[in-house]
Amino acid sequence: MQVPANRRSRFGRRDAFRLAGAGAVTLGLAACTRVDQGGNGEEGGASTLERLWEQGFVSVGLSNEIPFGFVDGSGEPAGQSPAVAQAVFEELGVPEIQASPVSWDGLIPGLQANRFDVIAAGMFITPDRCEQVAFTEPTATSPEAFLVAEGNPHDIQHFTDFADNPDITLAVLNASVEQTYAEHFGVPTDQMRLIPDQTTGYELLDSGRVDAVSMLKVSHEYLLLERGGDFEVTEAFFPEIDGREEKGWGALCVRPADSALLEEMNRVIAEFTESGRLLELGEEWGFTEADLPDGTTTDELCGD
Repeated sequence: MQVPANRRSRFGRRDAFRLAGAGAVTLGLAACTRVDQGGNGEEGGASTLERLWEQGFVSVGLSNEIPFGFVDGSGEPAGQSPAVAQAVFEELGVPEIQASPVSWDGLIPGLQANRFDVIAAGMFITPDRCEQVAFTEPTATSPEAFLVAEGNPHDIQHFTDFADNPDITLAVLNASVEQTYAEHFGVPTDQMRLIPDQTTGYELLDSGRVDAVSMLKVSHEYLLLERGGDFEVTEAFFPEIDGREEKGWGALCVRPADSALLEEMNRVIAEFTESGRLLELGEEWGFTEADLPDGTTTDELCGD
């Protein structure tokens, strides 16, 4: 699909992500706002990308998880996934993003209900999710870890530690892969606290109501840089299930009907991966070359 010349961004890629003062970011879409279905333009209708060209922005759903996708102190979308989304759509001739922050378990329902066009939250590709949304090719990975009190008084290193010790509790994002891991490794339901976002987990740990928060290592590390506290991050690991290391990969998501849009997004992501642009976009948020795609495909992760 050829991007019309008059739709190509006049802004530098890095500048475009910072244009809040020029109205590039609008938070909390009004309750009456509805995103049209768009699709691939079947039966003579406009495609989703054509609609985005016309309106001049893409609406993006994210959850407050630092540094994958969150809203910063200035009210701007920030993190690796929104940065990738901004750069990809700028390349496709859509220079602005509008961010709609929701709880983690509201991301997929929000996309399905057309409240936004793209999920930019570093959501991991899993077979169950692949039945509900369409993922781009992977953009980043990160191992798991726990945020615990300084000194790690309960010597927490793995999900199995909670199954072995009934006196400790774990906070996990509701509907996250960490919840799936906790259930797989036998963490009892009454020892899990399901949380809507990263901040809630931090506050539960800070108040002593949980003994650890399960999330990605880079998320914990960046949160500590932002908020501090007498906490530490445990040693990183990839859980092993059925003899296979579970290395999760995050990506952007669109509705399954938006296959033409997905194809264009994947074309740009492939170019960014090859050129080093994908690494550049992630470095600001603590991602390294080791966190970049290694050739694993979305089809493989979806189980196709």
